[in-house]
Amino acid sequence: MAAPIPFDTERYSQIGGIFAKLGARVKASRTFLLATVVFVVGWELVVYLFEIPSYLLPSPSNIAVEFYQNFTIIWRSTLVTAYETFAGFFFALALGIPFSLGVAFYRPLRNTIYPATVALQLVPKIALAPLMITWFGFGLTSKILIVFLLCFFPILLNGILGFSSLGTELTYFLTSTGARSKTGFLKVRMPAALPQLFVGIKWAAINATVGATTGEWVGGDAGLGYLIKFTSGDLRINFAFAAIVTLSLLGLFLFYLVVLVERQLIPWHVSQRSTSGMV
Repeated sequence: MAAPIPFDTERYSQIGGIFAKLGARVKASRTFLLATVVFVVGWELVVYLFEIPSYLLPSPSNIAVEFYQNFTIIWRSTLVTAYETFAGFFFALALGIPFSLGVAFYRPLRNTIYPATVALQLVPKIALAPLMITWFGFGLTSKILIVFLLCFFPILLNGILGFSSLGTELTYFLTSTGARSKTGFLKVRMPAALPQLFVGIKWAAINATVGATTGEWVGGDAGLGYLIKFTSGDLRINFAFAAIVTLSLLGLFLFYLVVLVERQLIPWHVSQRSTSGMV
């Protein structure tokens, strides 16, 4: 008689956990979609019942029609803004993280660059936009640099905080185990700094489209920011709202791309466990 096959409880508990997480995310997505539908329908009813002119507040249906009729123009403008947004954002990532490491672990940099960085962060970036246009022209370079400035400082400041805020217990643990500097950094310091670093990266992702739009608004001849400025000046508010919605979707795409990467890199962090069903 053949021996009975043992029941693998660990495997089935893992499968159950996967389905539980999937169910939580589906439920959260369903709630978000329902709230969105209620908001759009309410907006449509308010415009219809109060007979609000379209040049003041267009209805969602009129915005959708305008988007469909001018899809080619909006798409071309989106490509320009997306290029400026992603180029400036990743440029800020490439410089912000190494700079934060240097400032966190090298005292001369901390005493020189950090105060200057804080002072520059206090300057409204819209005040620097005309200077960027004057120095680098009306092309893509000036818009990318504006995006870079808006994204660089949140990454730098949160990176410094993350890399220099290792707990006392972990510091003693590294010392007691005799771990090498490289091993201690990769195994302990870097993972411990990632949650705070991602706070800055997500804040930078939010700022990225703001920077691109500001540059296009101040001195651009293409992109969604320029399109919004041009169409609103002509009182084509339906068209302007269609561009605004597209700009919002672009910003959401970048933000949730960062959230997805964060979830893959720090699934162990309490923020991921507590919000696994929210995003």
